[in-house]
Amino acid sequence: MVVVGAGNALSDVAECYPLGVFLRAGGEPRVCARVGDAVLDLDLPGTLDDLLAAGPRRWHEVVEALPTRAATEPLIPVADVQLVMPFAVADYVDFYASEHHARNLGRILRAGQEPLQPNWRHQPVGYHGRAGTVVVSGTPVRRPRGHVLDAGDVVLRPTAKLDVEVELGFVVGVPSSPGKAVQVTEFADHVFGVVLVNDWSARDIQAWETVPLGPFLGKSFQTSISPWVIPLSALEAARVPAGSAGEPLSPYLVESEPWGLDIDLELSVNGEVVSRPPYRTMHWSPAQMLAHMTVNGASLRTGDLFASGTVSGPSQDQVGSLIEAWGNQRFLADGDEVVIRGSAPNAGGGRIDLGEVRGRVAG
Repeated sequence: MVVVGAGNALSDVAECYPLGVFLRAGGEPRVCARVGDAVLDLDLPGTLDDLLAAGPRRWHEVVEALPTRAATEPLIPVADVQLVMPFAVADYVDFYASEHHARNLGRILRAGQEPLQPNWRHQPVGYHGRAGTVVVSGTPVRRPRGHVLDAGDVVLRPTAKLDVEVELGFVVGVPSSPGKAVQVTEFADHVFGVVLVNDWSARDIQAWETVPLGPFLGKSFQTSISPWVIPLSALEAARVPAGSAGEPLSPYLVESEPWGLDIDLELSVNGEVVSRPPYRTMHWSPAQMLAHMTVNGASLRTGDLFASGTVSGPSQDQVGSLIEAWGNQRFLADGDEVVIRGSAPNAGGGRIDLGEVRGRVAG
């Protein structure tokens, strides 16, 4: 395992107002905003679902009011509340948008062959996951069972190669109509914000089952997300050019200015920083992923979650999964705790904290 040295890229973060849902003893779920080490009750019962569906005008009203409300209304210490799933996940799609990760994994799984499959540069590659196994940060991870190839024999057993995937997830608010493809220019009309994602992976199960239909039991057992949703409006200063600029693309994937996000991520295992993957190196943009999800006429629903796929940079201290750590490869043992954190620049030259997604392997 590669352990990154001193110099935490996530220190000195500035305050922002991510949205989530909390419970107090005996109470019902309520929407809140994070204010430092406290939460602000937004007087909205339930989850974020209604707000997500309300659309950009309502999103703007709520977000613009947060600084004043945070300064004038009572706050509740975050230690006194329970953070729960912020929204009901309608559908879950996971992409494969990092060229560095795709090449690393291709070299491992298809040694001696071209690491990238022929379709990779023509479209954002992804698979449809299970919405019902998306859970909030802090939920224990159960080691999944599945078929693996062991010394030439196929056996059913718990995975011996439990891995993590550092990802960024995008939360859909406004639905679309069946049969209507969402254009790259319509991204902000539908997507409210982002969450941190750990798409737990059983590599030995994945390796045996993937051909010919792709990931299934090696992925579908659990995906963890952070309890806080960061509104897109808070990430304006983080926009950077995307890696697909200049590629020969189908018209529905062409952006006048392909964009990504300058987000620094951090992966730690048992308190040791393993890597710091940079989201700015991703090849496919968030808008291209959304457009590809709907080009066949598939409709969006409020609460749809689509994730970037593993975020990896060009060096070994920037990989977003343990399987990529050449020469230092290890997988997760029972009791290991994984934490993914993130931060992004703000307009004032500081950084905003994207929170964390945490999970311990329960065995």
